[in-house]
Amino acid sequence: MLTILFAFFFILLFLNLPVAFSIGLSSMIALCFYGDLPLSAIVTRMYSGVDSFTLLAIPFFIAAGEIMNESGITDKIVSFSKALVGHIKGGLAHVSIVSSMFFSGISGSATADASALGSMLIPAMKKSGIDPDFAVAVSASSSAIGPIIPPSILFVIYGSIANVSIAKLFLGGIIPGILIGLSLMVVTYFYAKKRGYPSEKRSSLKNLIKSFLDSLIALMMPVIILGGIFGGIFTATEAGVVAVFYAIIVGVFINKTIKFSDLGGILVKASITTSIALFVIAAASAFAWALAWEGFGEIALSFLTSFSDNPIIILSLILIFVLILGLFVEGIPVLIILSPVMLPVVNGLGIDLVYFGVLLVMAIVIGSVTPPVGILTYISCAIANTTISRVFWTIWPFCGIMIFVLFMAVLFPEIITLFYK
Repeated sequence: MLTILFAFFFILLFLNLPVAFSIGLSSMIALCFYGDLPLSAIVTRMYSGVDSFTLLAIPFFIAAGEIMNESGITDKIVSFSKALVGHIKGGLAHVSIVSSMFFSGISGSATADASALGSMLIPAMKKSGIDPDFAVAVSASSSAIGPIIPPSILFVIYGSIANVSIAKLFLGGIIPGILIGLSLMVVTYFYAKKRGYPSEKRSSLKNLIKSFLDSLIALMMPVIILGGIFGGIFTATEAGVVAVFYAIIVGVFINKTIKFSDLGGILVKASITTSIALFVIAAASAFAWALAWEGFGEIALSFLTSFSDNPIIILSLILIFVLILGLFVEGIPVLIILSPVMLPVVNGLGIDLVYFGVLLVMAIVIGSVTPPVGILTYISCAIANTTISRVFWTIWPFCGIMIFVLFMAVLFPEIITLFYK
């Protein structure tokens, strides 16, 4: 059954079928060959995969991100980032990275970062004299910070699967997210110096303070969400509801850029995004169940321990496998398929499941950047009106520095565990 499952999955993927359909259909085909179970088992597993109170946080965080973006918050974050780092060599490229770090505290989604910030900053970077390939590389790689710095939709999904504290996952993502952002800025600086890219005029202290105060309302959103969760005031799911209400208050009453009549269209857009995400989760849950039914976890454990019994080496092998898988498959399916399989392995090795979850999400979002199937690179290329082939070599140094930070976290667990241990 495993051979049939994987064979049809990659065949359907190669035929350019959407990944959710590739996962779901391959599970159904494998079950037909197996013969002992009814096809209704797939439907049952798909339903149970999304039948979770914790996963209710996903539509709320998506809706909050959409409302905040429509309220003009993105412009204010970009203005503050420009005042903060625009004078560094590379100018708007650094602004893109810092804006992603701030925006990740609002959206919790890499694709939202790539779409919202990319559509604004990629054309601006090109206009300032930055090459399209470099603009795409910066935008795509910095968007990967979105699911690492809390709140994070991927952390919510992993927390519901592994039954671990989402608050601890959020805390664990803070330092790695910041380190990735700073590392990307280092790569950007050397690229900009080599290619002779311009920088923006240095902002005065007065302008910097004004930009900060203008963006303070947006920057308070992650503070309210995380403060409420860590203070025991509400759960991660309830935090999503709070985020939506806060976004409505900001957009309708404070910034006054959204009317109540606009909310219907915004929520419909958020619902479409949510339905896509939940369908992928449902299909991936059925695939993961098929793997578990065939004992793939035990096979994986035997294979990994045949190399070494050192937890660091096994953890590194798992992450390398996830990075390779990320070359071909999108993030959410990888997370849902691999988590149930790998959790018994890492638990048996005595590895903290929260720590592993942060590493796993980091590896997955890096895979969302790497060609040929990096969804964040595709989004950024579409905005820049360029092709993956033109960006291919430029983006790898950015991916390389993110992978470096990932394995630094493997060697030095305190990078992740410092705030929740």
